Amino acid sequence: MHFTKEVMFHIHLIMAISWIGGSVFMFVLGIALRDKKAQQEVYPHVGPIFGWFELFSLIALLISGFYLGAYYNLFDLLLHPNHTRISDAIVKKAVLVAILSIATIIHFIIAYKTNGKERTPMQNFLSRSSSMLIFFLNLFVMHYAIILRDIL
Repeated sequence: MHFTKEVMFHIHLIMAISWIGGSVFMFVLGIALRDKKAQQEVYPHVGPIFGWFELFSLIALLISGFYLGAYYNLFDLLLHPNHTRISDAIVKKAVLVAILSIATIIHFIIAYKTNGKERTPMQNFLSRSSSMLIFFLNLFVMHYAIILRDIL
């Protein structure tokens, strides 16, 4: 099956909307559910569905992003930045996506291993801090994606 840049862009856009929208939803859910009992009732059901969907979204984002990066010859700018607006944006976005991917893997592993179980203080810290990092990094990645789209 041959994908055009338009199809890959739309896949990238839909997955980004899903990824960021899901992140915002879970962030709001985490704030809204202050009661530990309510969290224990909701998260074991919502968490795994959300986690697998988000993992799929991230993989689709990475694949479509690599495709678009290759199509627009952005890897040359990434590997040899020339300090133009597009070069700076692609470098910043790539660094943020790398950190975001690592934070997602950490969060996913902890959430998967501890679903329905009591977490250690370290697991709690890593899970919550990675979740918060993911939420805020999404906003910055989206900013650089908008800059790139405006340029391209």
